[in-house]
Amino acid sequence: MISILRYTEYLYVLVAGFSVYRIFTDWNTDRSMAYFFIFFAVVSIGMFLFRRNYRKKFEQRKRDNNNK
Repeated sequence: MISILRYTEYLYVLVAGFSVYRIFTDWNTDRSMAYFFIFFAVVSIGMFLFRRNYRKKFEQRKRDNNNK
C-alpha cells in the first residue's frame, strides 16, 4: 500500500510539470488557458506536498506500532 502512495505522489509532480510546460507555451497566445494551468500547477504541487506528508506520518505510525 505504501508503494502505491509513493507513486501517486509523483503523478502530481508530472501534472505540475505538464502544467508549467503549458503555461510557457500558452502565455503569449491564450492567456486564459495559461491562468487555468497555473491553477492546476499550484494545486498539483500542494497535493504532492500533502500526500508526501500524509505518507510519512503513516509510515512513522506503522514503525511506532511495530516497535511496541
